[in-house]
Amino acid sequence: MKAIVPIALATCLLASCGEKKEAAAASSGSPTAAPAAPSAEVTKVTSTAPSGTAQAIHTVRTTAKPGDTITISGKIMGNASPFVEGRAVFILGDPELLTSCDEIPGDKCDTPWDVCCEPAEEKKQGTATVQIVDAEGRPLKEGVKGVAGLDHLAKVTVTGKVAEGSSADLLVVNATAIQAGK
Repeated sequence: MKAIVPIALATCLLASCGEKKEAAAASSGSPTAAPAAPSAEVTKVTSTAPSGTAQAIHTVRTTAKPGDTITISGKIMGNASPFVEGRAVFILGDPELLTSCDEIPGDKCDTPWDVCCEPAEEKKQGTATVQIVDAEGRPLKEGVKGVAGLDHLAKVTVTGKVAEGSSADLLVVNATAIQAGK
């Protein structure tokens, strides 16, 4: 009986590691899977260069009001799934406040974009939700992961209007220009 418990525990731990790696692979997508062609609306936003000087998310979120035009920069990170499946929405994290796990020496995290080592309050203060919306202000019903360089941990600059309902606790930006790699 004593030998069965360590074997069962080891089996559970191995299964957990496998599940996490499978979840990481699923969230990062298959390297061979090509995203569907983006719509004209997404292409317009991702091919427009942001304007103005990019500011840190943690400073903008305390002063920006709905309707303000802002430019922010950061990395796509902030939780285990920074892209919303089937919607033109992602989370942008502030590298001045958050450190992704890939920048922590010796960290072997399978999902470094989840910033799992950061306290919840830091994540709250250091993230913004970026969305591309239709004429009625609703997020477009298409994913943007893989479009124009948008991927986990990609450096991104965004210009857009602060969405209605946005607050110092939850910064939501309706993007008019997105550029990855800057």
